[in-house]
Amino acid sequence: MKTSIRFYNDHEVRAVWDEERAKWWFTAVDVVGAITESPNPRKYWSVLKTRLKKASNKLTTRCSQLKISAADGKKYATDCFLQDDIVELVKAIPSKKTADFMDWFTYSDNTIDGKSKKKAYEFWESNLIDDNEIGTTKGLQKIHAFLFGGLYDFAGQIRTKTISKGGFTFCLAQYLPQALQTIDRMSENTFDEIVNKYVEMNVAHPFMEGNGRSTRIWLDLIFKKRLQKCVDWSQINKNDYLRAMEQSGADSSAIRQLLSDALTDNINDREMFMKGIDYSYYYEEN
Repeated sequence: MKTSIRFYNDHEVRAVWDEERAKWWFTAVDVVGAITESPNPRKYWSVLKTRLKKASNKLTTRCSQLKISAADGKKYATDCFLQDDIVELVKAIPSKKTADFMDWFTYSDNTIDGKSKKKAYEFWESNLIDDNEIGTTKGLQKIHAFLFGGLYDFAGQIRTKTISKGGFTFCLAQYLPQALQTIDRMSENTFDEIVNKYVEMNVAHPFMEGNGRSTRIWLDLIFKKRLQKCVDWSQINKNDYLRAMEQSGADSSAIRQLLSDALTDNINDREMFMKGIDYSYYYEEN
């Protein structure tokens, strides 16, 4: 089953795709945890569910138990609701965060990020990148074009303007083509060589926008090809990752350690890929 993770104020809200209805089922305990910040959201939900039943609230009759992956990697039967029912559930929870959560929950997938994320999910079945293009600038351009085609007019195109972020200036535009040629020639036979190449591509930042989301997929393809590994991005804390990448130009030890600790051999696990996309896009949220 296709699963998804969205993030409300750094709280995971997991969902499972219903192919027959073409709708998402959202986990009740995650919604409760996000809104109440209860130290024991499962108990909170259990008490709330009992209260709703005693009040003859029909919401509980529309609850389905679906198997959802937990932090330990195992799947457990979990109470889930469709989107319209989640709206009703939220109204039953006394919290100052209700209005803010509803604004977030009803966020439109018609935004650029929303549409791009859907495209990223589809990348798994695309077979877009030839084996000899993995780890190359051309392969990265194809990934970027796939994710942002029709959304940005520069999708897949190497930037011709110099850009900066957080006071750091990426590779100057006039030197970018030469820098990318150098990166293409870098070895990628060991873990350390692959990380070095990833760090250099991040410093190059070849696109006007969407570099991180594209390059993380690019990195996973290299790991898969060379080491038969990929990154379980859910194991890497957002703030730790961003901090490590900021430091990587001068000292790559932190990002190296984070990636090493998160490597897995589940390279053919579609759910692992989908979860990776969720976290990758989460890293880019302000």
